[in-house]
Amino acid sequence: MKVSVVIRTYNESKYLPQLLRGIKEQRLNGLETEVIVVDSGSTDGTLDIARSFDCRIEHICKQDFSFGRSLNMGCRAASGDALVFVSGHCIPASESWLENLIMPVSRGDVVWAYGRQIGNGSSRFSECRIFNKYFPSESRIPQEGFYCNNANSALLASVWREHPFDEELPGLEDMHLAKSLVSKGMRLGYVAEAPVYHIHEESWVRVKNRFEREAIALQHIMPEVHVTLLDFLRYLSSSLLFDYGAALQEKVLLRNLSDILMYRLAQYWGAYRGNHYHRQLSRKRKERYFYPR
Repeated sequence: MKVSVVIRTYNESKYLPQLLRGIKEQRLNGLETEVIVVDSGSTDGTLDIARSFDCRIEHICKQDFSFGRSLNMGCRAASGDALVFVSGHCIPASESWLENLIMPVSRGDVVWAYGRQIGNGSSRFSECRIFNKYFPSESRIPQEGFYCNNANSALLASVWREHPFDEELPGLEDMHLAKSLVSKGMRLGYVAEAPVYHIHEESWVRVKNRFEREAIALQHIMPEVHVTLLDFLRYLSSSLLFDYGAALQEKVLLRNLSDILMYRLAQYWGAYRGNHYHRQLSRKRKERYFYPR
C-alpha cells in the first residue's frame, strides 16, 4: 500500500523538521510513502525545510485558503491508496505511529481512522485535559458516532475521491465529512496506538478564535446546537472546578492557576460567540459535546 502524507503549513518551521524526521524514521514494513506539503504563504523557512526533506509542495493563496480546500488540494496531488493528514505542529510519538494508524484502514475495518493526540512538556494543562477526553488510551475500531480529527488521521483515497472535504466551512471539515460518511453506512475508528504530540503555542486571542471558528462550523454540522450565556457560565465554572481539582491532585496547581482560567475562558467564550445565535439544543446532547467530562 502507498501512503500519501498531507501536511497543511503556514509558518511551521519550529516543529516541521521534527515531524518530517519522525515520518522518515517510521517502521514502514512494506508501506510506500510520499509527503505533500500544502503551504499558504509561509515566510519563516517552512518551504526550505520541506524541500530539504524532498516533500512535494503545493501552494494555496491566503485569500483562497480554507481548511477543506487546502486538504483537497493536497489530496488531488497525492498518488497513495491512503491519505494521512497530520498537522504541521504535530510530532509522531513512536516509530510505529504510521503503521498503526494505517492498519485498520488497510485491513478494511474502517474507511477512516484517527489517532491519539497528547501534549508535550510545554502543553497547557487544560488542553491536555481536552486531549484526554477526546483521545483516550483505548482504541475503538470501529467507533460509535462521527467524531474525527484531521490533526492525525488516515482516510482511504477512494473514499475521498467520492466525498471531498467541504471547502466553505471555517473549520471542523473532518467532522462534517465524518458525519456524511457515517450516514452512508461507512465506519470510522480511533487508534490509541498511533499517538502524536500536538503542540499549540497560541496567544489567548488565537485560542478564542480557534474555538469560535469551530463553533461556527459546528452550526452546519449540528444545527440544533445553541449555547446560551448561562451555558457559557456553567461550562466555564465546571471546567475550572475539574481542572483545578486535577491540578491540585497532580501537585501542579500553583503554576497553572492563571493558565487554566485563561484557557477555559478563551475556549467557552469562543464557543459562545460562535454558536449562541442558533436554536436551543436539548440539554443531553449539548452537555455531551461541551461538558468537560
